[in-house]
Amino acid sequence: MAANLLHLGPDGRRVYVALGDSFTEGVGDRSKHLPNGVRGWADRVAERLAKADPGWEYANLAIRSKRLRQIIAEQLEPALAMKPTLVTLYAGGNDLLDLGTDIEDLMDDYEVLVQRLTASGATVVLFTGFDVKVSVLLEPFKRRNTLYNRRVRELADWYGAVLVDYWAFEAFQDPRMWGSDRLHMSKAGHKYLAAQVLDHLGVPHSISPKEWEPPAPLGFRDWERRQRRWVHDWVLPLFGRKLRGVTLGDQLTPRWPQPVRVPEKGGLKKLLA
Repeated sequence: MAANLLHLGPDGRRVYVALGDSFTEGVGDRSKHLPNGVRGWADRVAERLAKADPGWEYANLAIRSKRLRQIIAEQLEPALAMKPTLVTLYAGGNDLLDLGTDIEDLMDDYEVLVQRLTASGATVVLFTGFDVKVSVLLEPFKRRNTLYNRRVRELADWYGAVLVDYWAFEAFQDPRMWGSDRLHMSKAGHKYLAAQVLDHLGVPHSISPKEWEPPAPLGFRDWERRQRRWVHDWVLPLFGRKLRGVTLGDQLTPRWPQPVRVPEKGGLKKLLA
């Protein structure tokens, strides 16, 4: 585990603000008791921060389907106004899957966002993107992901951010770390990532990785049946939304739009009881 990289604000406050899209909102980690019906790794990190050092406040502004420029326009200034001492940022993944994206322009915008956040004095955590093996149809986007990851690593080094190199985590080669849409982490994936973030920050925790037996090999019929179900349940609706110009996040608001004091015991759901 790394040395503790967190610090107090000048007034003694501890404020964690999570920015981004579905990755940070928590999609794939369902919870009927929490806002937007999800929990996610960022909630888990906030809860462990409060358990290790009571007094942490937490806001999560991430909304699924948001593009980088939307995150800059809608989340940056509200986040800075909260005077955070810790910020986590993952942004740009949805842009990488848009046909018209210019990767150089995207990363220039990303750098502006990182510069603003690190200039605030907060500890900033950045993530590379994982090379999800969803379908050969997405292989043309692999080069974009490679360029994205290279720039994220460079910017983390240049601006002194903490880098969580998600791309390098071999645990995510296991399909059980992914939800049924194959693009978002499962509950096990979110728990694993929360542990990684805490380890990188030097925060003690008791989250342990899931121990599984090796997955049973699939026969062709089972594989083909799963493929058809995935196309029907996820791929066709996704393209339908793109054709209509709508996203799953259009009617959603941030899960924790203002900093909440995270209970030392009982987790965030205790705030909604």
